[in-house]
Amino acid sequence: MDTVRRSIWHEPRPVGALPIGRLDWLLAGVFAAAAVVEGIVRPGLVWRPLVTLLALGLVPALLWRRTRPLSAALIGWGVVSLLSVLQLTTDAGDLGLYSMMAVLILLYSLMRWGSGREMVLGTAFVTAVVALGMYVAAAGWADVFGGSVLLLLFVALAAVFRYRADLWHRQKREIRNEERVALARELHDTVAHHVSAIAVQAQAGGVVAGLQPEKAAEVLAAIESEASRTLAEMRSMVRVLRDEETVAYAPQLGVADLPALARADTTPVVEVSLDGALTGLPPSVDTALYRLAQESLTNAVRHARSATRVGIDVRREGAAVRLRVSDDGQTDAGSTPEPGYGLQGMAERAQLLGGALSAGPAPAGGWVVEAVLPVEARA
Repeated sequence: MDTVRRSIWHEPRPVGALPIGRLDWLLAGVFAAAAVVEGIVRPGLVWRPLVTLLALGLVPALLWRRTRPLSAALIGWGVVSLLSVLQLTTDAGDLGLYSMMAVLILLYSLMRWGSGREMVLGTAFVTAVVALGMYVAAAGWADVFGGSVLLLLFVALAAVFRYRADLWHRQKREIRNEERVALARELHDTVAHHVSAIAVQAQAGGVVAGLQPEKAAEVLAAIESEASRTLAEMRSMVRVLRDEETVAYAPQLGVADLPALARADTTPVVEVSLDGALTGLPPSVDTALYRLAQESLTNAVRHARSATRVGIDVRREGAAVRLRVSDDGQTDAGSTPEPGYGLQGMAERAQLLGGALSAGPAPAGGWVVEAVLPVEARA
C-alpha cells in the first residue's frame, strides 16, 4: 500500500510513456465536430466565431491529455477562464458551448496520469477557474453544490482507475521478482553442480596424470563433457530471458534422470537408489526432487571432508515422496554450520510445494539432507 501511495503522489509519469493513440484522435475529432456544429446552429450565441475558435483550442489539449496532463488541463481550463473573463468585462450573455464540458475529461486525465506536483498545480488552477465561473454566473448554493459534486466525481473516478493501474504494475513487479529468485535458484543448482564436478575431475586429473598418464585423456573428456552441459543449460536459460526469440523448451529433468548422477569411478562414489511408484509425479514435484538431489550432491562433493560415498535415495511413502542424500564424511561433534544460500533455496523450494526439508549431521557420522514432498503439490 505504501508503494502504491508513493507512486500516486510522488513519482512523475514519463512524457513518452503513453503515446497519442487512436482513442485520443477519435475523441478530439468528435469534440471538434460537435463544437463547430454547436457554434453554427446554437441560437443566441454571442460572438459566435470567437467562441467557436476558442472552443477548438481544446483539440490539442485532448490529444495531450495523457502525455502532458498538466499542459492539457491548463490549456482547456484556461480557455474556460478566458471566456469567463470576457463575459465579466463585457457584460455579455453566456459565451460557453455545451461541448466545452470536455474540460472535465482533462480534469480526469490530470488526476489519472499526472505526477503529484502536476496534480497539486492543476487542481489549484481548476479550483480558481471554477470559482471565477460561478461568480460570473452568480450561481446559487444548489449550483455550487452540484458543480462541486460533479468535479469530485471525475476526480474520484480517476483516482480509482489510477490506483488499480498502480496496483497491477506492483503485482507485475512482484511476479518478476519471484521469477528472478527462481532463476537464481536454477542457476545456482545447475551451475554449482557442474562446476563442482569439473573441479573434482580436475583434482583427480592431477593425480592420474602423474600415476596413470594413459587415463588423463578420460579425465579431460569428462571435464569437457561437464563444461559443455553447463554451457548448454546456461545458454538455454539466457534464451528464455530474450523476448524477441522463440525458445524451444527442453523437458525439465526429473526423478528418472537421477541415475545419471551416479558415479562409480570417482571419489566420493555416488550411488542412486529409487524405490516405489515414482512415475506420474506432478512436474513441479518431479523437477524439485531432481534439483534438491543435485544440490545436495553438490554440497557433499564440495564440503564433505574425507567422504568416500554419497547416497541418493528416493522412495514413495504413501501420499508423499521422501528424498534422502547422505555421505560418510567427517563432521565435528556438536557443530551445526550456518545454512548458506544453497540450503535456504532448497528449503524454500520444498516449502513452496507444501513439503519440508531438513539438513544436519547424522548420528553415525556424515551429513544427511532429507526432503519430504507431497505427491499432490500445492499450486
